[in-house]
Amino acid sequence: MISQNLKSLFTRDLNKLKTEIEAYQDEANIWKTDKSVSNSAGNLCLHLVGNLSHFVGAILGNSGYVRTRELEFSLKDVPRAELIKKIEETLHIVTSTLDNLSTEELEKEYPLEPFGYAMTTEYFLMHLFGHLSYHLGQINYHRRLLDVE
Repeated sequence: MISQNLKSLFTRDLNKLKTEIEAYQDEANIWKTDKSVSNSAGNLCLHLVGNLSHFVGAILGNSGYVRTRELEFSLKDVPRAELIKKIEETLHIVTSTLDNLSTEELEKEYPLEPFGYAMTTEYFLMHLFGHLSYHLGQINYHRRLLDVE
């Protein structure tokens, strides 16, 4: 049951991420920063896609995804259409991985210790959902503050 709830929440917020990126009136503003806004929406989007594709897709789903975290923050001017495609691919990876996780697998220890201590897979998936929601909120504010004509 928890995996279906997580699937529903990840689906909701990844679709909201797609909506936020699509909502920019000027595509160039996706990559805009300001003195008080150090990460662009584009880089936060790449970071979320990389994070979920790695920790859910590669580690739990054996997708073969190879993360290059530094590029998530250094790449610029990736076309909106490519960002949307990456979000859609990530949604597919996350949902298909969650569909294949049993209750027993959720209760097992997550294969890595990203925080330096052991935790269950279920716990870490809840953390990843919170991480997605946190940055999604930042992207929403970024768009409303910096996508002005």
